[in-house]
Amino acid sequence: MTSASGTSTAGEAPNRVSQGKLVTVFGGSGFLGRHVVRALARRGYRVRVAVRRPDLADHVKPLGAVGQIMPVQANLRHRWSVDRAVQGADAVVNLVGILYQSGAQSFDAVQAFGPRAVAEAARAAGISRVVHVSAIGADPDSPSAYARSKALGEQGVFETVPDAIVLRPSIVFGPEDDFFNRFASMARLSPALPLVGGGETKFQPVFVGDVAEAVARAVDGDCTPGTIYELGGPQVKSFKECLELMLEVIRRKRLLLPLPFGLARVQASVLQLLPKPLLTVDQVELLKVDNVVSEAAEKDGRTLAGLGIEPHTLAAILPTYLGRFREHGQYDAYRTEG
Repeated sequence: MTSASGTSTAGEAPNRVSQGKLVTVFGGSGFLGRHVVRALARRGYRVRVAVRRPDLADHVKPLGAVGQIMPVQANLRHRWSVDRAVQGADAVVNLVGILYQSGAQSFDAVQAFGPRAVAEAARAAGISRVVHVSAIGADPDSPSAYARSKALGEQGVFETVPDAIVLRPSIVFGPEDDFFNRFASMARLSPALPLVGGGETKFQPVFVGDVAEAVARAVDGDCTPGTIYELGGPQVKSFKECLELMLEVIRRKRLLLPLPFGLARVQASVLQLLPKPLLTVDQVELLKVDNVVSEAAEKDGRTLAGLGIEPHTLAAILPTYLGRFREHGQYDAYRTEG
């Protein structure tokens, strides 16, 4: 059972398995990363947070005891830095991923080549406990470059470290997420929100704290080696249903306008030129396929439930961080009607 912060109550105190062991976490300063680092620190692990800019990662240090968490420089495109980051580690976690390509940060470099580089460095250092976070929808035959690169990354990890563990989450939600925060921000100014493809795409939103707990349990050794786990929340919701719930939470009424895939693709070709794209052509391709846990994973127990984690609902978590998008801010809940 996980707490509201997404950590296991049983894992809050250091244990004999984890105490003193070192885990290198690539991408440990990001949205998912900080939750993973916290979950590991509470178990007593020492955590080396490998990031491109360690000078911008000081916010992870307070997630553990003094000296327990240390940011170091590493770039998945530079193999020597990856080798250095895993030296002396007992386990390696790779969380690095991008939503859109920018300059040298391409899908091939970050999500196809990068995971293999991490796995090769771990193998060279004699580390067998490798945990790689991919995504539901990873498919070598997908029309989406994002999904293809995710599949190639998984392949590289397993070819290098056959006993590695791969975790595929559905869309991840929580503070600083890129989905609900983005649309809630749009709802502040726009009278309407777009429903790409009519809003029929199915998601299984999973709380970031639950994904972090799954990563920590994989590091603990609670997952079956050489296995792909699919992580989804307790509810399957359409794109439209997700936006309806978000609007309910922020107490705003907005039109939800269906946007056919063809028209969305045309708009995305322009929007993807922005420094931080609102929508890309590749993302439109992704939205043509449902993003939910497969029946095979459910049957085999390769899910959060199979790991003994009770997932949090959207209704329980969204109000904890979307309140700031209400008309009168986060204290809108205390206003009296009439």
